[in-house]
Amino acid sequence: MARAIWKGAISFGLVHIPVALVSATSSQGVDFDWLDSRSMEPVGYKRVNKVTGKEVTKEHIVKGVQYEKGRYVVLSEEEIKSAHPLSTQTIDIFAFVDSEQIPLQNIDTPYYLAPDKRGGKVYALLRETLSKTNKVALAHVVLHTRQHLAALMPLESAMVLVMLRWPAQVRSLDTLELGSEVTKPELAKGELDMAKRLVQDMSADWKPEDYRDSFEDKIMALVEKKANEGKIEDVETTGEEERKTADVIDLTELLKRSLGNKGAGKAKPAAQKKATKASRG
Repeated sequence: MARAIWKGAISFGLVHIPVALVSATSSQGVDFDWLDSRSMEPVGYKRVNKVTGKEVTKEHIVKGVQYEKGRYVVLSEEEIKSAHPLSTQTIDIFAFVDSEQIPLQNIDTPYYLAPDKRGGKVYALLRETLSKTNKVALAHVVLHTRQHLAALMPLESAMVLVMLRWPAQVRSLDTLELGSEVTKPELAKGELDMAKRLVQDMSADWKPEDYRDSFEDKIMALVEKKANEGKIEDVETTGEEERKTADVIDLTELLKRSLGNKGAGKAKPAAQKKATKASRG
């Protein structure tokens, strides 16, 4: 089994199912690093004061939340830490709903759930119950100090935990300002029949092996071609001590925002170790 990023238990009523959480996705794509064209040295990021343009060292940076335009409330690290939810190492189910009731726009990141510590039978019981009732379990779970709304769903012989966006994060369809020609269309039967025939003619089976990112394929083919032609630049890498500078720390933060899971991967081993220790306790 792939390495678990979190270990805990599904909890509802008196039922307690030990489980391990495994990422169901992987970060793909081409990574473009910035290089100085004059020296082929890596280019990093700096924390810069947006007014003066001068670099700001880490010890002079505080965190603030904009309260009004141009006015911020500054919070200390202790105050921010006190607001983090308590990590209980449990997926706390609080309701079961029909699967079709969850809007597509609320669905975020999927994770596989595997039974842990001889919890296979109860795990299978919950999965089969969800399948036969066409229900999904709504739950709260804390990962990396952040509370999530999640849906526990059956998937073939396993279960998935899908992180959901909080309702406040999802915009209403009213923002599209759709006209009556869309919401209450007057469509002729002939038009619908032709559209249905077109859909039938283009219908196919889902074949994931056939779907590829053409941009990545072309870029990597170009990289391979140029490498085989000897067109490779030697890049000077920094030493271990220099990697600890504020520039590199800031680069990591920016990559986390840009690449999501890939950037966040460094936090997983520590979180996993903490979760494993808690599950043993």
